Amino acid sequence: MNEYALIIGGEKVATGSLLDVKNPYDGSPVGRVHIAGKEEIESAIASAVLGFEILKESTVRMRVAWLDKARALLLERAADFAESIALESGKTIREARGEVSRAAETLRLSAIAAEEHMGSKVLPIDAAPNGDGKWGFCQRFGAGPVLAITPFNFPLNLAMHKIGPAIAAGNSFILKPASPTPITGIKLGQLMLDAGVPKQAVSVLVGPGSAVAEPIASDDRIKVVTFTGSPSVGRHLAKTAGMKLFAFELGSNSAAYVHEDADIMFAANRIAKGAFALAGQVCISTQRVYIHKAIFEGFIELLISATRALKTGNQMDESTDIGPMITESETDRVCLWISDVVSKGAEILIGGNRDGSIIEPTVITNVPQDSDLLRLEAFGPVVVVELVESSGDALARIDDSAFGLHAGIFTENIHLAREAFEKLDVGGVIINDTPTWRADLIPYGGNKLSGLGREGPEFALEHMTVWKTFVVQKPPEQ
Repeated sequence: MNEYALIIGGEKVATGSLLDVKNPYDGSPVGRVHIAGKEEIESAIASAVLGFEILKESTVRMRVAWLDKARALLLERAADFAESIALESGKTIREARGEVSRAAETLRLSAIAAEEHMGSKVLPIDAAPNGDGKWGFCQRFGAGPVLAITPFNFPLNLAMHKIGPAIAAGNSFILKPASPTPITGIKLGQLMLDAGVPKQAVSVLVGPGSAVAEPIASDDRIKVVTFTGSPSVGRHLAKTAGMKLFAFELGSNSAAYVHEDADIMFAANRIAKGAFALAGQVCISTQRVYIHKAIFEGFIELLISATRALKTGNQMDESTDIGPMITESETDRVCLWISDVVSKGAEILIGGNRDGSIIEPTVITNVPQDSDLLRLEAFGPVVVVELVESSGDALARIDDSAFGLHAGIFTENIHLAREAFEKLDVGGVIINDTPTWRADLIPYGGNKLSGLGREGPEFALEHMTVWKTFVVQKPPEQ
């Protein structure tokens, strides 16, 4: 079984304390990774400070070259990365290949962001009442060492959404991958080193968040904390980290509405995909679906048919559509939430059964409004469908949530589409597709408990950089 050392300041470091990484499908060993302790944490922070000083001297051209090289190397190593992602996270091998492709695109976008947004901007100083005789400009500079805390569900691309912009900005980084998926994070760190990023700027530490991420986040030498995970952890980090730049993506219970004029076959197929991709373990997974009363019965038949066609099983099988949940405990939780609402009158239309860490894709209706399955983030292969009387009712139900990441509206009515866009308190409104749709170039993030800031390399620079202004007074006439 392969053993993976930590990366601290570009050097491999073994600690003797090891974490066993297991395949969520059958519990078989994937590898062993060394766990960081206090000494490794201090070394990584000190190295990140030194690495940032080195990157201050780098040019945009150099950073673009590193990002381009990393992209080329990633494409060469695509099969290895995809295998690691699938074995660690439980996502299907086909989904894992898609993630590698997206991560390569994120690197490309990071290089573009460096070229287009790390320059200076001329300011019309003499337009100000006190600006006579002055000229000037402002310029972005890297904010400082970045702590990137990443989740298990996209161990490569969500890490790349933090590390790519960090390098584009000229920042060093410490990556703290999720404990179930650390091997991909170690390989990502090595990829950046092989691409030429100065070694002092690259560290990857593995271990429990409370023992590793928290002390790094609270250290004054760290200037940026970027995190994808739960609202409870995000709140705790915000309280303990102090005066830093933040970007937090904290999940959702994203909803879609299918209007009476929608193409219901298309909508049913897209919702089945959006609800059950990665066994529903996606921050923008389609969890709630509101259906206009005029099309409810026909839509439900089509959604059940699309769901029935999905195959569960070993994620390494090319024909598998839905693999395992990440852990047995998470499987237990989702099953408990389902049984709870059924005991209160909800009806399972299809699915609901369990085989080890695999839950059948589940469509359920008549769910109590105060249930965890409706109010919280399910993060499992279950979608709640409900009949609504009108589009106004649907928009109100979508917004009746503590979260606000994405919403999806299926309609041919441009007025309804615009109304949804203007009224819904979410980070993105997707028309004629599910809230699960995302492209890596958009300003991705949410409102309310869904987080702070936006990802997407161009937009991530907002929390990776600081502006500095340069003003010159014209000499007096002689």
